[in-house]
Amino acid sequence: MGKQARPFAGRDAGPAWPSRADAQDGQGDPCHDEIFERISQVVLAVASQLSVRDVLQMIVRSVRSLVGAKYAALGVPDERDAFAEFVVDGISARHQAEIGPLPRQHGMLGVILREGQPLRLDDIRADPRFWGWPDAHPELTDVLGVPIRGGGKVIGFIFAACKGGPGGFTDRDEQTLSLFAAHAAIALTNARLYERGRELSVLEERARLARDLHDAVSQKLFSVRAKARAAAMLVPRDPTRAATEIDSVAALAGEAHAELRAVIDGLAPPDLAASGLAGSVRGYALLVGRTYGKTVRVEAGELPQLDGPRETVLYRVAQEAVSNALRHSGSQEVRVRLSARQRAVVLQVSDNGAGFDPEVPRGGVGLSSMRERADSVGGTLTIRSSPGGPTTIRLSVPVPRR
Repeated sequence: MGKQARPFAGRDAGPAWPSRADAQDGQGDPCHDEIFERISQVVLAVASQLSVRDVLQMIVRSVRSLVGAKYAALGVPDERDAFAEFVVDGISARHQAEIGPLPRQHGMLGVILREGQPLRLDDIRADPRFWGWPDAHPELTDVLGVPIRGGGKVIGFIFAACKGGPGGFTDRDEQTLSLFAAHAAIALTNARLYERGRELSVLEERARLARDLHDAVSQKLFSVRAKARAAAMLVPRDPTRAATEIDSVAALAGEAHAELRAVIDGLAPPDLAASGLAGSVRGYALLVGRTYGKTVRVEAGELPQLDGPRETVLYRVAQEAVSNALRHSGSQEVRVRLSARQRAVVLQVSDNGAGFDPEVPRGGVGLSSMRERADSVGGTLTIRSSPGGPTTIRLSVPVPRR
């Protein structure tokens, strides 16, 4: 007679987890230290922002090893009754391909997702809610599943099957899975926050692109259209003047084309890790200077090592400040300086153009965008300018302590 399904709570309780002090005194279970070590590895993986799937795979592999299961899986449902993530351990990639598509949210997996409670069974096949599995699926007997909770709701599950040795899964196994489920929830939450942050970055870049296209291209295209209409009207009665207007149209179209190329080339930041901050700023200065027919001089001393976000902010503010100066100041030369000052990297962009009043609201979003970028890394942005005078934009970004 086969084993019967049992309720998940209140039986076959394993020994309570020993305290860390007990383990250090040599009185605890050796498995206790291994659990802490695996948890530590997962925490470090989450903190180091490894890919979510790598973290989930690490969790599943650890769970399978620690509870002595032949198979383990972690599922994250999507909104279409399937799974956005389904990570398994104990089955080869070839075997997974033979099984076929990912499972749906039915059977015992659906039970965990709907009820949000741990599930422990001596024999999954004896439960009336069992639906069966594909022909190539491994035969499962005793199983243990726990929900992953995030934001007050079930966002996935961890599932272990076929305990090695007699007795089946224990309360301690359930506690171990629950502990890893909590860290899986952190990894998934971090991934969603990262995706949200990336979406915001995309929106910011779209706004910058729209602004650059408007400032650098659309106004010239409007002039091209007006002059082309004027030339068409002048052809019958003043061909010479019409020809002059057509030459003007060609010149404006060439300028618009060059500025459009500069905008497109500036869309994606360069590989700062490969070129370095100073090299990347020099590359952009050369490109944009040629586009506008003006001089952009870059001076850079030896700079301390910065992390990716700080280098990106310095590069983007330099890009914004140089572009604004070339388009609006009327200055024939823009100067960029990068230097190290008292545990900070300082960027300074200056011109001797028409100037402006920094306190007067302007139509664009360039200055506000630079301020937001500076704030995001704890930097300080200073703008010195006045109508008819030179302009200097200075950004100081602190160097993180090591």
